[in-house]
Amino acid sequence: MTISAPSLSECAAWKSLETHYEEVQNLHLRKLFADDPARGERLTVEALGLYLDYSKNRITDETFKLLLELAEETDLRARIDAMFRGDKINLTENRAVLHVALRAPKGASILVDGENVVPQVHAVLDKMVDFSNRVRCGEWLGHTSQRIRNVINIGIGGSDLGPVMAYEALKFYSDRNITFRFVSNVDGTDLAEATRDLDPAETLFIISSKTFTTSETMTNAHSARDWLLEGLGGDTKAVAKHFVAVSTNATKVSEFGIDTGNMFEFWDWVGGRYSMDSAIGLSTMLAIGSEYFLAMLDGFHQMDEHFRTAPFEQNLPVLLGLLTIWYTDFFNAQTVAILPYEQYLKRFPAYLQQLTMESSGKHVTLNGTHVDYDTGPIYWGEPGTNGQHSFYQLIHQGTRLIPCDFIAFGQPLNPLGRHHDMLLANVFAQAETLAFGKTSEQVQAEGTADWLVPHRVFEGNRPSNTILLERLTPETLGKLIALYEHSVFTQGAIWNIDSFDQWGVELGKAMAQRITPELESQTEPELNHDSSTNCLIRCYRKLKKN
Repeated sequence: MTISAPSLSECAAWKSLETHYEEVQNLHLRKLFADDPARGERLTVEALGLYLDYSKNRITDETFKLLLELAEETDLRARIDAMFRGDKINLTENRAVLHVALRAPKGASILVDGENVVPQVHAVLDKMVDFSNRVRCGEWLGHTSQRIRNVINIGIGGSDLGPVMAYEALKFYSDRNITFRFVSNVDGTDLAEATRDLDPAETLFIISSKTFTTSETMTNAHSARDWLLEGLGGDTKAVAKHFVAVSTNATKVSEFGIDTGNMFEFWDWVGGRYSMDSAIGLSTMLAIGSEYFLAMLDGFHQMDEHFRTAPFEQNLPVLLGLLTIWYTDFFNAQTVAILPYEQYLKRFPAYLQQLTMESSGKHVTLNGTHVDYDTGPIYWGEPGTNGQHSFYQLIHQGTRLIPCDFIAFGQPLNPLGRHHDMLLANVFAQAETLAFGKTSEQVQAEGTADWLVPHRVFEGNRPSNTILLERLTPETLGKLIALYEHSVFTQGAIWNIDSFDQWGVELGKAMAQRITPELESQTEPELNHDSSTNCLIRCYRKLKKN
């Protein structure tokens, strides 16, 4: 299916935004707040227990109006409807994009090629619930009749980043009697360190690969299999008691030695970076239990429905997406900083890197023409307050404009004295300081020596959003992730790109498969790369022999 859209740079709203930017680019947040004392109350949205303060953005009411007009002119609503309808909006792969079906409630109807996929989703969920309950209660036993006390998830990309982030984010709710580890890198150190102090008799591996042919994942899986068999006397029957698969390739799964009854399916309308709430989340369910996992899915679904139905001016993901476009395409901002003031969310920025950059890192439109505007800012960040003592210097006083998203919670999961008040004070202080800075007059009034004044001036006018929620729970995590999923959708729809393919991932991997035999060859291979790559291969082969 194709959705027609005008060339973005030719849209009336886009042209109006270009003119408007020239008028407001130097307007300071100090003036915007001085002219509108109620701005901090007015430019907020509260929905689903999530409070968004977007008042500290370099926008006026006219900016907001024009951005909403851009969303309308680029048919954002029609594109949202097409996704929820199950249309094949991933054009280059001719696939539907239905991560929203993974969290749809029983009884819902979402069609792909005329078939309702929701019953399939819940059949797999029920299978996951049964399996996780058996492992968690000790009913599932290993080859030597010992209880499983260690779970290692082996995957890469979305099959790793989602489970790792979710485990760390929801660790407070996890079963501490089970050790969870995650292996993704084909670097042997990753697997060696994950297994070093574990007993094979008590260890369960989850191999997550849709095709069961992903080179990094299957290399790690076979080495894990060797490790297990070496520790259990070489009996290949042990594999079926210590390995399960998240895959669709029953033949390959069976050849590996895994009982296909312990294979958990997902579908080609689930992109890897959108898959953590599918069977890819099996390790998450094992860690936190089925009740909490289902609560997380409910949080996802609540945000899905908000995105699908809320008017754009009150639509949380749409607002975040439009603001990203404003800074990326008009202020030439290169990056977005994600700053969660919650230690459990320490892997959330890394998770968002794949979600956003694999989705929006595109240089052609849906019809294959080269874009004449920027897409895909770089997402990065660290949890507060750690980041304040490293990269905040650049955000405050550097030469680059870096829009920031602050994420914080009203209630701590681990109350400890005055820690949480101090943590939240830093959130509010950083956002305030970024916005308003400190003028040379203010610095001078403090008695600062003239020569030192320039060094202590903060220009301010650095934009940020602040997102406040009550408490980090499985449900609120689902809402947060879906918020950013749909913000990315908004950006891609307006940029008129395919946010759901990832051809850029493939070429390097294909080249690596060609080079690997050249590195492993016992005789000197004939090399036909560029001169640099040829020299590097020869240099590596010499180093291997030393």
